[in-house]
Amino acid sequence: MINSFNDLLPFLPAISVSYIAYLVATISPGPANLAIMATSMREGRRPGILLAAGVVMGSLTWGILAAVGLSTFLFSYAWLMTAMRIAGGLYLLWLAYKSFRSCLRSQEPKALKTGKDKTGLQYFLLGLGIHLTNPKSIFAWLSIIAVGVTPEAPAEISFVIVGGCWLLGIGVFGGYALAFSTQKMITLYGSFRRWIEGTASVIFGLAGFKLLTMR
Repeated sequence: MINSFNDLLPFLPAISVSYIAYLVATISPGPANLAIMATSMREGRRPGILLAAGVVMGSLTWGILAAVGLSTFLFSYAWLMTAMRIAGGLYLLWLAYKSFRSCLRSQEPKALKTGKDKTGLQYFLLGLGIHLTNPKSIFAWLSIIAVGVTPEAPAEISFVIVGGCWLLGIGVFGGYALAFSTQKMITLYGSFRRWIEGTASVIFGLAGFKLLTMR
């Protein structure tokens, strides 16, 4: 039982390793980061932040599930994990298709410039869906928690790890949204739109194909 910060001190080195592992994983390019970057450059700061908020909430959800041990329940029902994997793969392929269509356009539609084609809730749910439909996230969280929880550690350590990683996620994903919604990045997007959307299409496509074919 952790009653004070002094009780936490012996476990800080292991917890710090978990934080570093999560930070490296979130900073590394992936479907979630790419979606935040593209949305922020294409549609502005608010849509990018809302999508990032959905990604953070999805990550937190998987983290809590791993911390309370519900991941064991998911693994016990292989069909549920398979269904989530298929849904996630198809979802990423749909994002790849949308990016590919945008790449083929000679001009960026006004709707994409104004960001008025979606509501704030839709942007949030888009980010949430990207993370929740990727069952690989639960494996990543299990690894992150396993690194920081030593055999003698109390159960609360798992939630300390999840809470700290949640704050890191806000900083990383929110930082991407803020950085890529600057005028400089928006201008860059206008100049290299087709290359950016084409790259996004390839990455989404590869990630979706990998999810659909993994065992």
